[in-house]
Amino acid sequence: MKYMLIMRATDAAIEASKEVDFEEIINQMGRYNESMIEAGVLLAGEGLSDPSEGFVVDFSDEPPLVTDGPYGETHELFNGFWIIQVSSREEAAEWAKRCPLGPGAKLEVRRVTDESDFEAYSENEYVKKEVGWREQLGTA
Repeated sequence: MKYMLIMRATDAAIEASKEVDFEEIINQMGRYNESMIEAGVLLAGEGLSDPSEGFVVDFSDEPPLVTDGPYGETHELFNGFWIIQVSSREEAAEWAKRCPLGPGAKLEVRRVTDESDFEAYSENEYVKKEVGWREQLGTA
């Protein structure tokens, strides 16, 4: 099973991180990433740029409206993510608990869907193509 670990911060977490040497943060995250690589569970992971560099596309109107960042409340913003392949929800939770985040930070953990989630639509053209696309992209 694949899970996405979505890093979120709060204002308190941002303030607390200012008290830690940034190189130490890099080292802690590096050790965490390395442990997941060595265990064979890490499929992908990236940090995200500051929200002021981002934008939101709102589909409430036609045409969709693009709004530059920063946007939303701090606790609504993603700071980075990992995608891991593990055997169970419990194993995903164990990896999430090992993440070296400080007070106020949160990880949202979500299962990544696969073709088994769409068995009722197995004859759909795009559900069939999805399997081939995953193989083509090397994510099967």
